[in-house]
Amino acid sequence: MGCYATNRSAISSFCLLLLTFAGILNPTFALKSCKFPAIFNFGDSNSDTGGLPAAFGPPNRPYGNTFFHMPSGRYSDGRVIIDFIAESFNLPYLSAYLNSLGTSFTHGANFATGASTIRLPSSVIPSGISSPFFLDVQFQQFVQFKNRTKLIRKQRGLFAKLMPKEEYFRNALYTFDIGQNDLEAGLLLNKSFEEVKASVPDILNRLSVNIKNISNLGGRSFWIHNTRPIGCLPYILMNFPSAERDEAGCAKAFNEVAQHFNSRLKETIAQLRKEIPSAAFTYVDIYSVKYSLISQPQEYGFELPLVACCGYGGKYNNSKTARCGSPAIINGSQIILDSSCDRPWVRVSWDGVHYTEAANKFTFDQISTGAFSDPPIPLNFACHTSTN
Repeated sequence: MGCYATNRSAISSFCLLLLTFAGILNPTFALKSCKFPAIFNFGDSNSDTGGLPAAFGPPNRPYGNTFFHMPSGRYSDGRVIIDFIAESFNLPYLSAYLNSLGTSFTHGANFATGASTIRLPSSVIPSGISSPFFLDVQFQQFVQFKNRTKLIRKQRGLFAKLMPKEEYFRNALYTFDIGQNDLEAGLLLNKSFEEVKASVPDILNRLSVNIKNISNLGGRSFWIHNTRPIGCLPYILMNFPSAERDEAGCAKAFNEVAQHFNSRLKETIAQLRKEIPSAAFTYVDIYSVKYSLISQPQEYGFELPLVACCGYGGKYNNSKTARCGSPAIINGSQIILDSSCDRPWVRVSWDGVHYTEAANKFTFDQISTGAFSDPPIPLNFACHTSTN
C-alpha cells in the first residue's frame, strides 16, 4: 500500500482518510502507541551519525551546514532519517558506537557506518570502497555493547549513567537501513544486472540471520527500510551515461535491480514474521517515497532532483575527481569544494550519493504515517505484532 503527500509536511487528505478506515478495519490501530525508550540502528551511510567518520575521519564542510552548522558525522547537509525517528520519540540523536568522544548511549546506539554492506565485502577502506564494519561486525559490536553495558551499570558511577537500562534492550526499536552498497558494489565492478540479482538471496539470508540473532538476544520491534532508487543517484547517472533512462531520467535497469531486492526483502520479512511470531516486523517502502519525490519534485516544492547540490561538473554537478568537501583540481587550480547550492532546502540530492536534510525530512514524514509500510501501521505502533 502506498499514497503520496501533497506537500512535504503533511500526508494528503486521501491518505488520512485511508488510515482512518484502516483504524476501523484493523484492530492494531486501537492499541496504545509504543513508548520506545531506546533505538539501536544498523546500516550504512544513509543512517550513519558518525561511525565511519570516527574510524577514518569526518566529512568536511559544507556537510552539516544546514542544521548542525558544522560537520556532524552525517553524510548530508543536516539530519538523516534516523535523526527524525529519534526526534519523533523525544529521544536524543543516536551516538555512533565507534565514536568515543562526548558520547552518551543512554537511549540507544548507532552501529551504522558509511559504505557498509550486509555481506562480507571484497575490498575495504582505506584501499577499497567498502566499510570493514559490515553487518556481521555491527552485530558483534552490538553483542559486545550489550554485555559491557551490564558490567558498567554494576560498577555504577558516571559511566553507568551513560548506558541504557537493561530492560531497554527488549523494549527498544531496532532499525535497519542497509543493502544498497551490496547492490552498488557489484554494479560498479561491472557485474551484469542478472549477476547482481542472483546475489540477492544470499545477501538477504545474511540480513535474516543477523535479525534472528538480535531477536534471540531479546529484540522484539524491527523497523526495516528497503533500498532506494539507485538508478536516480547523480553519481550512478554520471558513471553510466549510456544506461537507458526512464521517464524521470533515472537509469532504468539500476532501479530494476533495486526493485528486485526490495521485492525479495519483503518476502524475507514475511518469513521472519512466521518464524518469530513474538516479534514485530515492519517493512518500510523508502523506494516509493524517494522515487515519487524524484519523479514529481515540483508537486512537493523541490527542484533539480537529479543534480547534486554539492559537487562539480557536468549535467549532474558530480564527478569522480571533484567531490563535495574535498580538494579538487579545477581549471588547473586546487580548490576545496566547501560550498553548496544556494537553496539546499528545495533540493533532493546532497552530494550525488546521499540526500539533503529536506529530502530526508520529506521521506520521514511519509513513512512515519504507515502509508508506505507493511503492515500499514505508523512508526509509533511498530511494537505491535499481528497477534497483539
